[in-house]
Amino acid sequence: DKYAYYLPVFISIAIGAGFGTRWLIQIAVKSMSFGTSYCVAAIAVLLTSATAFAGNWPFNNRRHYFIANDYVENLLSTIEPNGLLLTQDWQVVSPMFYAQEVERRRPDVKVVDINLLRRSWYFDYLRHAYPSLIERSREKIDTYLEDLKEWEHDPGAFARSQPLTQKISVAFSEMVRSIVTNEIRFAPVYITNELLAANQTNSYLTQWIPQTYQLVPQGLIFNLATDQSFHDSPDPHLQTRGLADGTARFEKDDVVNLKVLPTYTSMLVNRGRYFALFNQHERAIIAFKEALTLDPNLVAAREGLAQSTAKLPSP
Repeated sequence: DKYAYYLPVFISIAIGAGFGTRWLIQIAVKSMSFGTSYCVAAIAVLLTSATAFAGNWPFNNRRHYFIANDYVENLLSTIEPNGLLLTQDWQVVSPMFYAQEVERRRPDVKVVDINLLRRSWYFDYLRHAYPSLIERSREKIDTYLEDLKEWEHDPGAFARSQPLTQKISVAFSEMVRSIVTNEIRFAPVYITNELLAANQTNSYLTQWIPQTYQLVPQGLIFNLATDQSFHDSPDPHLQTRGLADGTARFEKDDVVNLKVLPTYTSMLVNRGRYFALFNQHERAIIAFKEALTLDPNLVAAREGLAQSTAKLPSP
């Protein structure tokens, strides 16, 4: 999304380059023949464009860019029919919107963005997309929506009033809790990794979810289990085309390096730790090695690999 904000700068540079080219042509006309001056100017413009093209091509070539497609496929391949996925990661929500609404892939999967639950218009979409989800938690949703619409009408009133802020926060937490507890009766509920990161807005969720459910790593997400026994899952066959194989290049601040790749590696580490917790160290080693394939310098994977290897029975 950042490139959209650069557009005014690009336009300004293009206009400046145009004036600069015109100025160079005028100078060249004074010092050489008309035809020669335009030939030199044309060559200069072409060389400048070619240099910019060559310098930016490796980062903008999308011929081998399968990151978003594989991300969605890896997620959907894990989720069971009619499952619910809770997330606040736009890198998940955005391609999921396209896959489900345009390509009509896995329309049975319910994807709910926790952040968008703070906008009343999002509930219109949820009513259309997942009417049964809304109906099962209607009481808590309606209560929260009343507070949310008041906040949208006058956010300053909530900023000035601690009781109002507390009221809407409690209503939000109770609504999310209702959605999870009601949906898990009918189909599995999953969450993405970043929901467990403590922050001011979702501190309740980061505490309530792991206290109430066992987090079972499955692929790139956690399955919320209602008991503490071991839950097996097939080994994930993650598609990682272009992610770390060198076929696509990314800048250091690209979202792939900042968010997507860490999701893959952290969930593989979580999978390894889960197996190690239940003394399945052979499978834990496989998960840790897969994480190191994507990021050879990942300390958590190296430590987990060493610990599980040390606990293997001697031959």
